[in-house]
Amino acid sequence: MKNQEAEVSTQNDSGKVDKLDKKTLNRVFNRWYMTCEMSNSFERLQTVSFCYSMIPALEKLFTTPESFKEGLIRHMNFFNTEAIWGTPIHGIVVAMEEQKSNNEDIPDPAIMGLKTGLMGPLAGIGDTLTWGTIKTIIYSIAITFAMEGNILAIFIAALFPIVTYYISKVLFHLGYSVGKDSVKNLLQSGLVHELISGTGILGLFMMGALSAQYVHLETPLKFNVGNGNSIVLQDILDSIAPGILPIAVVFGLFFLVKSKKVNYSVISLGTIAICILGSFIGIF
Repeated sequence: MKNQEAEVSTQNDSGKVDKLDKKTLNRVFNRWYMTCEMSNSFERLQTVSFCYSMIPALEKLFTTPESFKEGLIRHMNFFNTEAIWGTPIHGIVVAMEEQKSNNEDIPDPAIMGLKTGLMGPLAGIGDTLTWGTIKTIIYSIAITFAMEGNILAIFIAALFPIVTYYISKVLFHLGYSVGKDSVKNLLQSGLVHELISGTGILGLFMMGALSAQYVHLETPLKFNVGNGNSIVLQDILDSIAPGILPIAVVFGLFFLVKSKKVNYSVISLGTIAICILGSFIGIF
């Protein structure tokens, strides 16, 4: 009996030939996840990493040296997106390359145009969710444990790469399975908007709790009213609302960032300067 080759082509529900197995798809994804920020340059940013990640798929899809070379050239155009939520692009591109290898009419400009058209919108979603929300929540919890000397801080911080890995992997396979309509369906379903709103609310709760626990501000000011009696300003403030000074600081800084667009560096240096001056003259 003849030995059969391990690589087997299968047919999907539409009757088209699937040349890529799950192992190859995972190799494409893992290459991207591990190298997405390694090739950054002013000229190409993530281009080389994208091309490198596509090699396992291109090797199986295009068996002649010339067609493989053309596949590599297709993916050397400029590319830059948010690495986690941008992975549907990789899945869609792999599906399009597979269709192209099946002699379907998939022109090179269509593949390059899809990458260029989607990398911006998905980067906006990813920057909001990955770096503005998920990272903030996880690391804020980890910092809280770390300040107490709790070893759990290490494991909580390690959740960030684990969570983002599985999010990006699911999105990659979604892109491959659904094809070019996956991103459109994802955006039109309202799921992303609900996710952004929900995580934003959770983030506000976390920042409120952290502000209450770690922002401390009191004033020692007191006023003599005669007969040896004095009024302590801090006691009056506490009778109005305990912690009113810390929350005023938090909302004041928020106002400067949100409404006045003050630079973070200016706010940081200004806060330090005010604290030093206030301590020196006895306000704080």
